[in-house]
Amino acid sequence: MSGARIDHWKAALPEAFALSPRRRAWRLAGGALFLLWFVWALWLFDITPQRLWNGLSGLFVIIRLMIPPSPGELWQDILQGIAESVAMAFLGTVLAATFAIPLGFLGARNVVTATLLRFSLRRVFDGMRGVDQLIWALAFVRAVGLGPLAGVLALFVSDLATLSKLYAEAIENADRRQAEGVVAAGGSRLMAVRFGILPQVLPVMLAQALYFFESNTRSASILGVVGAGGIGLQIAERIKVRHWDEVAFIIILMVVTVAVIDWIGGRIRRRLIGGRGA
Repeated sequence: MSGARIDHWKAALPEAFALSPRRRAWRLAGGALFLLWFVWALWLFDITPQRLWNGLSGLFVIIRLMIPPSPGELWQDILQGIAESVAMAFLGTVLAATFAIPLGFLGARNVVTATLLRFSLRRVFDGMRGVDQLIWALAFVRAVGLGPLAGVLALFVSDLATLSKLYAEAIENADRRQAEGVVAAGGSRLMAVRFGILPQVLPVMLAQALYFFESNTRSASILGVVGAGGIGLQIAERIKVRHWDEVAFIIILMVVTVAVIDWIGGRIRRRLIGGRGA
């Protein structure tokens, strides 16, 4: 590039990115509003350097007490809690993924043409997703009592709405030509869905369900804190009596469990979507 053209582009760049006075004023107002909100949040929660320093000092003390990690005398209860959390995550994910398949088809615009039905179902999904898993767990603990059943139901309900929405979006993005080919060959609309759309989206659905299983394994450990079974109950009990070395052992065991599940799920997902094996 010649020197004249370089000088021309250098002169043109500031003009191209120059802001009008109105846009500059809007940006300044937005920055001032953000700064004001940030300062207000610091004041509201009484976040001061002294409180942060005291909190970090207490955290370092806890970390020091965690070393070395120890399973303690009740290590069998820890293993049972880990197995319970994995079972909760597996059962909740399988139930949610199974029921989400027909709901996903009902929420897809290329399958259900009734706008009112599809819109209403989508809003139901949004409402269910707006409630956190811990809230569902507390509700089911009051409904069915303490134990893993409350955790399974909480995972099932919270994942059902999310997976239904993801499945509906995957179905809407499917290639229509295969379904149109089934109809052109004399097939019914149901056969078009079965042989034209489902084979395309089924690997995506299974991959998403595997990811949710890995994510729910972590969530199941938290649900136990509110009485929904799993390893969370073991963590809560040991925190109460300040057995931090056993808490560290449980955390390490949880990390290893989630890593193994993630590795297995990743290999299966790559196999389903046609990627390279690890």
